[in-house]
Amino acid sequence: MGQCVTKCKNPSSSLGSKSGDKDPAGKAHCKKGGVIGGGGGGGGAGGGVYKEEAGPVCTRSPADLLANGTKKMEAEGRTGPAPSGEPPGGEEPAAAGGEEFSVPRIEELFGCYKDEVDDAILEEGMERFCSDLCVDPAEFRVLLLAWKFQAATMCKFTRREFVEGCKALRADSLEGIHARFPRLLLEARAEDGFRDLYRFTFQFGLDAEEGQRSLQRDMAVALWRLVFTQDSPPILERWLDFLAENPSGVRGVSRDTWNMFLNFTQAVGPDLSNYSEDEAWPSLFDSFVEWEVERRKREEEEEERTRRAEAEEEEDRDRDRDRDREGASP
Repeated sequence: MGQCVTKCKNPSSSLGSKSGDKDPAGKAHCKKGGVIGGGGGGGGAGGGVYKEEAGPVCTRSPADLLANGTKKMEAEGRTGPAPSGEPPGGEEPAAAGGEEFSVPRIEELFGCYKDEVDDAILEEGMERFCSDLCVDPAEFRVLLLAWKFQAATMCKFTRREFVEGCKALRADSLEGIHARFPRLLLEARAEDGFRDLYRFTFQFGLDAEEGQRSLQRDMAVALWRLVFTQDSPPILERWLDFLAENPSGVRGVSRDTWNMFLNFTQAVGPDLSNYSEDEAWPSLFDSFVEWEVERRKREEEEEERTRRAEAEEEEDRDRDRDRDREGASP
């Protein structure tokens, strides 16, 4: 979801809205310059990692939502009473578990959120969609939905993306889409599924309108935190610290660097012992390994100094106790 997880240029906001700010009614406001999670680093509030919880994240009952995905009062004002009689045409074969979906109902759901002018769901509609879907715009699940819809731009679903995405999910209602999240989370844990999601995330983070070919550093950091929500590699936080401490040397992240980092996390152990400069790693990785080795060296030296200081203090205390015992002897 490009500026939401859908045109975020400032990675301190959210996926479903540019800013991630919410009014008292609970609606997020997509303002210019928002991004991916609360906090300066993106991800979750305070730069943390979002933790998935079972069930909906809102308190609305599914019974309060119609099949077309709108709230009852909104639906009455927008589309009138629900039709009776035979179900609409366009029924597809039964989905897993005997469920069915129909393209007309998907189109109707799309119409509930589409822009008044453009034939697409834009920022405001995306906010309402996330709210009615009972997901926080900064959630990992919103990225999964964008992945399944193959969205080309943050904060935007074209009609084709939405319809084809819902068909892929075999869902034509909010309840149906929400019910697919557990399956999507499992897909994203599989090796092939995660690799596809990971590569999609890079393209999704680019500003297509500006013809970007590299991710801005802050955007890349936010997206790395987000895409590794379920399984974070041990080296991730050190890598992100390295990027944060070298803002002038790391202004953008290329597609090659993004893709190779996944290989890096899989091939190089947490202690970096498997890293070899002779292999075809991007030069940025060489700089990172040098930085990390030096940081660990300083940390070990500091720990050694602290250990020695504590040992000397203990020796001093032992000498003081010995003197006290000698002074107390008859």
